[in-house]
Amino acid sequence: MADDDFFALPAFKPDEALLTLKRNLRDTRALTERGASFEIKGLPVLQCAVEGPTIVAKLVRSPSRSPQWDSFKLASSPDVRKFQDEVKKRLARWAQDE
Repeated sequence: MADDDFFALPAFKPDEALLTLKRNLRDTRALTERGASFEIKGLPVLQCAVEGPTIVAKLVRSPSRSPQWDSFKLASSPDVRKFQDEVKKRLARWAQDE
């Protein structure tokens, strides 16, 4: 008899995923962590927090004193990886714009 749960993915643990996400964001060296948010040159660019079974993240379209935020709900490990890729793309774009 085959067990249907054999190939099931492990349950998403948002607390652990948030810690890993923050560690990976700190490794970029472009971002400075301030509590639950990250900054570039004193301007807030990213916020993330656990809400229930998901991570809710906000990322600015471009760094400014009055930023416009894009919201993301991260409910699985692939969502977190996709979000990290989006952060890296925006960091590269912002570096080119300077």
